[in-house]
This record gives sequence, C-alpha cells and structure tokens, in this order.
Amino acid sequence: MEFPLFKTKIKGLERKFNLTDPKEQREYFELKAGKEIEKLRKYLKGNTFVAYLLGKKNSGKGTYSKMFAELVSPERVDHFSIGDMVRAVDLELRDVKRKKELSSFLEKNYRGRFSKEEIFRILEKRNTKSLLPTELILALVKREIERRERKAFFIDGFPRDLDQISFSLFFRDLIGHRDDPDIFVLIDVSENIIDERIKWRRVCPICQTSRNLKLLPTSRVGYDEKQKEFYLICDNPNCKGAKLLSKEGDEMGIEPIRERLEKDEQLMELAFSLYGIPKILLRNSVPVTEAKNFVDDYEITPEYVLEWNKKLKKVHPVRNLKNKRDSNIKLSKKQFGVSDGVKVKEKLWIFLDDEGVPSFSLLPQPVVISMIKQMVNVLNL
Repeated sequence: MEFPLFKTKIKGLERKFNLTDPKEQREYFELKAGKEIEKLRKYLKGNTFVAYLLGKKNSGKGTYSKMFAELVSPERVDHFSIGDMVRAVDLELRDVKRKKELSSFLEKNYRGRFSKEEIFRILEKRNTKSLLPTELILALVKREIERRERKAFFIDGFPRDLDQISFSLFFRDLIGHRDDPDIFVLIDVSENIIDERIKWRRVCPICQTSRNLKLLPTSRVGYDEKQKEFYLICDNPNCKGAKLLSKEGDEMGIEPIRERLEKDEQLMELAFSLYGIPKILLRNSVPVTEAKNFVDDYEITPEYVLEWNKKLKKVHPVRNLKNKRDSNIKLSKKQFGVSDGVKVKEKLWIFLDDEGVPSFSLLPQPVVISMIKQMVNVLNL
C-alpha cells in the first residue's frame, strides 16, 4: 500500500495557529478547508454515508472521526464503535429485564450458525481476545442503528477479521442504509508512533481522560522525588488535581499487541485491493526532507522533555505558552513553561517510519483536513 503525502501548507500564508486553542483551531479549519466543510454540511442536510475506519490499534480512528463530526455537523455525523456496543451488551447480560429484551430481539432478527442458547454462552464467555460471530455483530449493529436517528456513520471496529471484509461490501444494505455511499477510510500510522503512544500514555482514574507524558502533557506536571518519576495532573477541575496513571503493561509498548497489529495490516491491505468501494487514505507522518513543502511547523507533533529542579517556582500553565514554538522546521529545544518544579521543554519529534525514513508525526488537525478534502472528492461534491 502506498499512502501519498497530503499538502496542507498554503503558499503565502504566514499566520501560525495554536491548535490547542478552540478559537484558533476553528479559524485554522475555516482557512484551510472552509469551502469543503460547507459542501459537506450542505450534503448532510439531506444525505448520509457509511464509512469504515480501518487502521492499526491506537492509530487515531476515534480522534479523526470525532473531530470531523464536530467540525462538519455534530448532529448529522456519528462515530459508532463496535467495541463500545459489545461492552454495552455485557452490561445488558447482568440485568434480567434487559437480557430478556435482548433475547427477544435476537430471536426475531438473528440469522446464523448458532442457537440462541449458544449465542448467550458465547456472549457470557467473551473476552477481549475473542471475536463474536460476524452474523451476531451484524444483528447487534442493526439494532443499535435502529435506535439512532438517521445519520452519517463512521464505523469503528468492523471489519475486524479477514472474513468480515466481504460482509462490509454489503454492510449498508444489511443495516438498512441502502442508498448511502460507503467508503473505506484507511489510516497509515508507523509502529514507532503507536509504541510511543502506548508507552507514555497516562489516564485519569476519575474522568478517564487520556494524555501522554511525552507527546501530550497536561498543563501541570509533577515530580515524585521518592519514585524519581514525572507524572501528569488532570486538567479537569472536577478531578481536584488527580494524578494520571499508566495502565498495566503499557510500559511494554506494542509487543503485547503485535499479533493484532499484523492482522490490522492484513485487513487494510485486503480492503485496499478491493474494487467497487471508494477509499480515503490518511497518512499520519511526513518525511523530514519533505515537511517544509507539505505542512506548516505548528502542524507537527512536538516532543516534551521534562526536567526537575527543586528551586523552580510554579508559573503559568504550560498549555498557555504553546503558541511560542520555534518557527523553523528543525530539531531545536525551547523552554516554554514551568509547573510544580518541573521545567518543560519542547522540540520537534523525529522518528523512523516503518520504512526506516526519518519522519515527523502530524497532529490530528492536518490529518482531518486531508479527510475532509478527500471526502468531498469521494462524494463528488
């Protein structure tokens, strides 16, 4: 598979945007994709689509589709996670009334190889490594979509196995969206990026907000002198300074999920080879040698370097100074904030992509620009 570079840089545009600021982010999208966003809004007033998100685990499927929805039409576009749906079914099984309602639905709508009793045994013994039968997934998806208003859907988590690829070609007919265009959205993210996202991921135990100690810190960073390690403090005021925690096994990075990543790669290659369904190709990175021609420096993912100094006093939050980044696309450090005795420096992050090419990772916003513009082309707007 070859994912082409996508250009978001506009010749002659010198303005720099702080993409962490909601107001500046709106202005950024309006300037770089305003016409396309308006075309999509007009289309969605009377039409919908079904888009299947295919990418490796932690490739940003939910991030990109939710940002697309918020920008274009939150009331007309929905991100639909198969995983969330199945976890909701787990809760139904614990409630007698809801389990009976589920049983009644499956009796009328399920068509497949297993009896109703076998289906419930499969559901009750399900674990994170096992996949539910495809025909059961289809029945559950149909039920979930019937509960929602007619919208455009980004389907996250289907197809999940090689035998489900062929089902996806007829998915829109099976779920009753017969007239909707259907689209594969393929996302290319290097394994080194996924590895760093997992290793440095931190999650708030109260609000479940996920951030990254290396790539996306909160506005306050602390240091545990006893453990000799840095930690993030949740920005949500309702969490009252809760410390973000790493999940068990995250320190191992991609190794525990390598088999899953290989299967995801096979799924994308098969989807890429199919005829009869249009494809949107999203690329998360750009070679260092090509960056200045294709993207602006503020669209590149920075790396945050943390230093501890007892003598440092707390000053303004880190996030308020993000717009003071270096203007040149080159590896250079720059201090931009101090929080709770921790000095936070920023530099452009260079990594090796899957082909061994020195590259920059892109922030979500330029990737979504690519998604918006390709969606307009796919829908012939």
